[in-house]
Amino acid sequence: MIARIAAVVLFGAALGACSADSGPKEAGGTLVGAGAGALIGNAVGGAAGNSVVGTLAGAAIGGMIGNRIGAAMDDEDKRRAYAAQVQALESGPSGAPVAWRNPDSGRYGSVVPGPAYQSNGMNCRQFTHTIYIDGRPQTARGTACRNPDGTWQPV
Repeated sequence: MIARIAAVVLFGAALGACSADSGPKEAGGTLVGAGAGALIGNAVGGAAGNSVVGTLAGAAIGGMIGNRIGAAMDDEDKRRAYAAQVQALESGPSGAPVAWRNPDSGRYGSVVPGPAYQSNGMNCRQFTHTIYIDGRPQTARGTACRNPDGTWQPV
């Protein structure tokens, strides 16, 4: 229940940030991405019995994606992008893209994971996530490490 409240608060803050006149678009995008990621992560984590961890991981990954793309993606785009990112990090072969597409919005992209390596006792991977919005690529690069509970955390 606390995780759902936190997710709703994050989402509300994200929507409020979008309407603010001050601050860069990246900040609003980060909040929107974090809010959407938190909601998606909560749903995925809740189904697996660990909604708090799912919410936190979703917020972190969503914030990273949102920073680069802002509010140009709808919820379904974000859900598909997030799922592809988790799949790429978890089981994608190094250098092989994991594609996603939303036929309703026309947005699509791919996540290319790098080789896995150890850092502080955790499995980590670099990745590149390219999303096409109106035919223009938006690329985000990052690194994520796998927590002992199986979730991925951007570093």
